[in-house]
Amino acid sequence: MSVLDRVVGRPTWLLSRANARAQALLSDAFSEFGVRGYHFRVLAALDQDGPSSQAAIGHIAGMDRSDVTATIDNLASWGLVTRVLDPADRRRNVVSITDAGVARLKELDATLARVQDAVLQPLTAQERATLLQLLAKLGRGF
Repeated sequence: MSVLDRVVGRPTWLLSRANARAQALLSDAFSEFGVRGYHFRVLAALDQDGPSSQAAIGHIAGMDRSDVTATIDNLASWGLVTRVLDPADRRRNVVSITDAGVARLKELDATLARVQDAVLQPLTAQERATLLQLLAKLGRGF
């Protein structure tokens, strides 16, 4: 018996394999724009909630503080966000999405939609709906 025989049919293994496939598809698609998932999540958080502190962005996007800082540095250097000192608390920055950032986010949204279709391509419409419901159920409370 190989080691894989012990895990190959288990939910943790199957979910891990499906996740690896999905992440590879997403990474490849986003790399065409020179971005990663973190860049998308920060832009999406700013578009959804408006100007925010880096700490708030990290909370909304589910990111570690150091990852938020590095990601915002990238986005600012590309002109997709601006960062200014908060006049009410000069120890923190307020980050805003720029018009160029909104335009890039729309491109990334379209790319993300194509990736979702690619990830779910092997499934029928009913299987897709069932999978999404089950995954949402498994992820509750985490």
